[in-house]
Amino acid sequence: MNGNESVCVFRTTEKLAQDFQSGVGKQLHEELVIQDKNNKHTSYISGPWFDMYLSARDSVVLNFNPFMSFNLDPKPEYNEQLVRATNMVCSAVRFMKTLRAGLLEPEVFHLNPAKSDTDGFKRFIRWVPSALSWYGAYMVNAYPLDMSQYFRLFNSTRVPKRGRDELFTDQGARHLLVMRNRNMYVFDIVDRDGNLVRPAEIQSHLKYILSDPTPAPAFPLGALTSENRDVWAGLREKLSAAGNAESLHLVDSAVFCLCLDDENMRDHIHISHNMLHGDGCNRWYDKSFSVIVAKDGQAAINFEHSWGDGVAVLRFQNEIFKDTTEQPLVHPGSVAATAVDSASAVHRLTFSLDGELEDGIKKAKENFDAAVSKLTIDAMEFKKGGKERLKKNKLSPDAVAQLAFQMAFLRQYGQTVATYESCSTAAFKHGRTETIRPASLYTKRCSHAFVREAGEHSVQQLQAMLGDCSKYHGQLTREAAMGQGFDRHLFALRYLANSQGRTLHSLYSDPAYAAINHNILSTSTLTSPAVSLGGFAPVVPDGFGVGYGVHDDWIGCNVSSYPSRNVHEFLQCVHKSLEDIFTVLEGKPLS
Repeated sequence: MNGNESVCVFRTTEKLAQDFQSGVGKQLHEELVIQDKNNKHTSYISGPWFDMYLSARDSVVLNFNPFMSFNLDPKPEYNEQLVRATNMVCSAVRFMKTLRAGLLEPEVFHLNPAKSDTDGFKRFIRWVPSALSWYGAYMVNAYPLDMSQYFRLFNSTRVPKRGRDELFTDQGARHLLVMRNRNMYVFDIVDRDGNLVRPAEIQSHLKYILSDPTPAPAFPLGALTSENRDVWAGLREKLSAAGNAESLHLVDSAVFCLCLDDENMRDHIHISHNMLHGDGCNRWYDKSFSVIVAKDGQAAINFEHSWGDGVAVLRFQNEIFKDTTEQPLVHPGSVAATAVDSASAVHRLTFSLDGELEDGIKKAKENFDAAVSKLTIDAMEFKKGGKERLKKNKLSPDAVAQLAFQMAFLRQYGQTVATYESCSTAAFKHGRTETIRPASLYTKRCSHAFVREAGEHSVQQLQAMLGDCSKYHGQLTREAAMGQGFDRHLFALRYLANSQGRTLHSLYSDPAYAAINHNILSTSTLTSPAVSLGGFAPVVPDGFGVGYGVHDDWIGCNVSSYPSRNVHEFLQCVHKSLEDIFTVLEGKPLS
């Protein structure tokens, strides 16, 4: 496309946007505001967002479920599979009890941590009447985060239905679902009084499962949860009709799923593949979350995304990592309860399968293998600087990481593309996420200066461009977190029009709208003392799935791609971009 054609396309989009803003869009917005005011119990995005996830018919594997892996316990002997798995189960129940008793301290989003993230402010706000506490929080820009998603953490499952799935929760259930060697087991981890079963008993039951000689089933049921949702819905109806309804209910209502894998992890890449998708058979991908513990104690959480976002899962992960490492309930050498009859307490689930169901499982496994065979994952660690160095230079660490991705893509493919960064909007009641759009005129100008015009700019000019990128990215981040992004708003307006059977405005079919929603760079960041790495698959066939973290003195990336992109080369370009940025920050010219 030449310059004149580009201007022409831009003018068309501009005209459509102006027409939408003053016409249909304005009308839809007014209706959305009225709808929002009439539904003060929730947010305008909550229902449509649930709908979007639950109506998607693609497999949840690769398309939706992400993973976050735990750091190893700093005490190596506590990473033994049985010890670590037992402690994680016990800590999970302790977290669940604290949550359900209403004693879990709320998460707070601090726009100015120096003022609000202090013991003094916490003491002050505790004594302010609840009717006025919002004002105290507002005065110091500290917003307690919505925790409505948390109740779906436990005893919950996404149940496949034709056209639109359903979320199922049964808080009365007391058992754990364990998967090992593709077999499925249940046993109680909470007693009749709502208390944690003795840790020694839990250890005894897990030991029994780990030593169970039952061979792997020829047709592992877990594979069906990786299937297209309509296909799985049809097969699940047949499963229930074949006399398996009670067993399925035990799976759905379990407190959570614990997956015990029989292999050791070779490296970060092996961990990523295993925790993101595994073999497709020793998993129940529909559970709200699964804790996966490998033979060598490497552990992770894989979670289903429709019910909630990373904020709730990360809080859970942080708490159980802290609890298992600081207050473990079983220890190396702990003797499992000998008087306990695990053989009668642990129930291995069996399922009646006919030829059609067996064929369905076989096809699901074939589809799964074909999908994951196309996925490549690679990781990179940049060790020449991180958060501390960037903050000394008054630069946003996140802005610099995002700029490095823009530079890398430009270096590798010669262009700038639509980029998505997830941002939580849990500062609002029933908030979900908003999109930060890191690709801007500032990042484009800066990327071109570093990648294509390095010799044409002084070090001071390059530093000034870095500052501009950082400032603008900070503005975008604040706007997104405070509900001032445009992606969810446009999504909700389109959803409203569709729900009323209206013809969509041409803005939604404009190539520019399609391009900005074809997110070639899909990115998400998290840093936590509990988390080693996180990851997810690309959201489009020609995209990258970029999980990253900016630590005190290093920057890590865990990136996935399909065959049309070269992930190894992309990470080399990211590393080169970070090297160039830190060189300029040192006051040295680019060679």
